[in-house]
Amino acid sequence: MSSTTIHENNHHNGSHIPKKPKLSSTFITPSEIESEFGHHDAAVARINNGSFGCCPASILAAQRRWQLQYLRQPDHFYFNDLQSGILQSRTLIKDLVNADHVNEISIVDNATTAAAIVLQHTAWNFREGKFQKGDVVLMLHYAYGAVKKSMEAYVTRAGGNVVEVPLPFPVNSNDEIVSEFRKALERGKSNGNRVRLAVIDHVTSMPCVVIPVKELIQICREEGVDQVFVDAAHSIGCTDVDMKEIGADFYTSNLHKWFFCPPSIAFLYTRRNLKGTDPGSDLHHPVVSHEYGNGLAVESAWIGTRDYSAQLVVPAAVEFVNRFEGGIEGIKKRNHEAVVEMGEMLAKAWGTRLGSPPHMCASMVMVGLPACLGIGSDSDALKLRTHLRDAFGVEVPIYYRSPREGEVGVVTGYARISHQVYNKVDDYYKFRDAVNQLVQNGFTCVVLSSD
Repeated sequence: MSSTTIHENNHHNGSHIPKKPKLSSTFITPSEIESEFGHHDAAVARINNGSFGCCPASILAAQRRWQLQYLRQPDHFYFNDLQSGILQSRTLIKDLVNADHVNEISIVDNATTAAAIVLQHTAWNFREGKFQKGDVVLMLHYAYGAVKKSMEAYVTRAGGNVVEVPLPFPVNSNDEIVSEFRKALERGKSNGNRVRLAVIDHVTSMPCVVIPVKELIQICREEGVDQVFVDAAHSIGCTDVDMKEIGADFYTSNLHKWFFCPPSIAFLYTRRNLKGTDPGSDLHHPVVSHEYGNGLAVESAWIGTRDYSAQLVVPAAVEFVNRFEGGIEGIKKRNHEAVVEMGEMLAKAWGTRLGSPPHMCASMVMVGLPACLGIGSDSDALKLRTHLRDAFGVEVPIYYRSPREGEVGVVTGYARISHQVYNKVDDYYKFRDAVNQLVQNGFTCVVLSSD
């Protein structure tokens, strides 16, 4: 694949794509939504969109068309369709996230791949002596587990020092997060070390909290942090995403979680520097293929023979969200309002509380579970989740929060509930009733531990 044919400067520059596609004058109906997600298991209250997302039938059909187009004549597809199709997806993503230029957007499999790209780049800076051994990479304690493993695989092995920002949970305000972040920065800069990279979640996965990224990035700029990478696996379609406002050097988000694409597709934004240099010129995809050295966007667009169809259906996803009143902005607003309402309903039913105030939630909310369930470990949380799935048909992640010193009888288990367009009130009532039944039966997690 020639890099000149896929680069944004070719005649397929995406200029024919409207920046703000027209919203439908006839909005999608409840029965149409039900039909779009008719492949979901009707026996399960699926209130865990946050983990794997969802994909409506119309977008699955678009994906199938791309797959058949490839299988019908792979050579023609490779030389004539794939490159322009990926460029069209990149152009739409650029507009969705308000990036300056299409070349700032690369498409990769998922946020985990994006994290590997950024942290591999950091590791090479240590290896090549651009960073000194002991220099610091900062990350939140609630960083996604795979990102923590990437830190171990790349940064720590290369001689970097990883400093974690401890975050309170439950959390009551952004000020608590900002305060802990400032303290961790000071620890990182002690002994004359430089903080080379800060990895900040936009929406933490577990427990889920919307992080004040713009404020933290501003602090990083003031404190001399070299670069900032925002791991926003959940953000696009879930909370506000604007590259110019956020101001990160690197930013990634999945489109298969909250933007209705099939797995797996994510974008990695790399900000152009003041000289306008190609932002992806010194970053590389972990899978090295023929396009190595032609810039990250080009490298990522061809990593060998594989199914690229998930990366080609972004136009269909944009078309789908624009069938809803207000488009993706309307979906985000309604999901947020609904998940907060359902979270408060559950907390009231169980005599507990939310894990954060509503303004620190997006389309997911942490809800305290009754303390009498006896959730005493991560293992208990996982076993309870399995029990809810197998015995009650409820799919929801459970988080274990260890009690602080001196705390007795506190809530140690929190459920992370999601709301997406296919969810109904009955899904949350089913969860409420399942937990109430467990409480009434005198159930505790000790029963599961003895199995």
